[in-house]
Amino acid sequence: MHHTAALTRRRVLTTTASAIAAFALPTLASAQAPYPTHPVQLIHGFGAGGNADVVARLIGQKLADTLKQPVVVDIKSGAGGVIASNTVAKATPDGYNLVMLTGAHTVSAALRKKLPYDPVNDFAFISTVSAFPFVVAVRAEHPAKTLAELLAMAKKEPGKTTFTSVGVGSTQHMVGELLASTANVQMLHVPYRGGGAPVQAVIAGDVDVLTDTLTVAAPHIKSGRLRALGVTSAATWPTMPEIPTVASVLPGFEVRSWLGLAAPAGTPAAIIDRLAADTHIALKDPGVQKTLATAGSMASPSSPAEFKAMVQSEIARWRGVINKVGIPLQD
Repeated sequence: MHHTAALTRRRVLTTTASAIAAFALPTLASAQAPYPTHPVQLIHGFGAGGNADVVARLIGQKLADTLKQPVVVDIKSGAGGVIASNTVAKATPDGYNLVMLTGAHTVSAALRKKLPYDPVNDFAFISTVSAFPFVVAVRAEHPAKTLAELLAMAKKEPGKTTFTSVGVGSTQHMVGELLASTANVQMLHVPYRGGGAPVQAVIAGDVDVLTDTLTVAAPHIKSGRLRALGVTSAATWPTMPEIPTVASVLPGFEVRSWLGLAAPAGTPAAIIDRLAADTHIALKDPGVQKTLATAGSMASPSSPAEFKAMVQSEIARWRGVINKVGIPLQD
């Protein structure tokens, strides 16, 4: 009898322990979600070997190390990054579909009449990755030796000074328009179809002014074929401190473009936080920092909330430029 009571008590205890364990298990499993269990896809919308591609592969490799899964970089180019963004906006929000956004994401949002996605609410922003300024430059033989001289020439003969970009609605185009509108001068936009064409046009003397990234312009500035008149960061840029800021002539002028990681809206917060933390680890790596500096940019981590706020403010800013200059919205 005594033996049976002890056995029953032991059974009850075991059953209770099992029940407690059963309750505890899901909580434990969700706290240590086995993400990721298979390769992660990182999409971007720009050409192979360009800034977005170089940085996506650089960060992808570092994330693969911390996630212990391959990060496969996939290019879906076209429409200024819209195709890539749309692919990820509509993907399953499970942490396996990421996009490397660029400053073009906010320009497209401001310039296009309609996008196939909401540029803010259809994304879970993870972290900005890098930031980089633009440089205002002229050919070595151009009569303007300083930015103040260039703007004085533009003021004297409205619409005669030309500036180039990699296309209508590109960030480079917006920088040129913002420069002209801030200085209250008229400059004529002469767009080219991407690549090295704008730089060559300025060197050849077909167009007066280049507004482009240091990645593109620095080799020609160093070789002496271009004269840099101003950099668009708030302070002088570490890799080329000899270039004065545009803000030294036009106080408060600042444009920095950026690259950043995002996922589809609805991706679990735990996955977003994990990816943000891993991205921050990658950006502390001296090798990563050096590669970014060589490409004229710098490591620029942020929290998901900071990234989202920055995207919202940039869209508002470019809308302001577009309205002020009267750039027609694109279909």
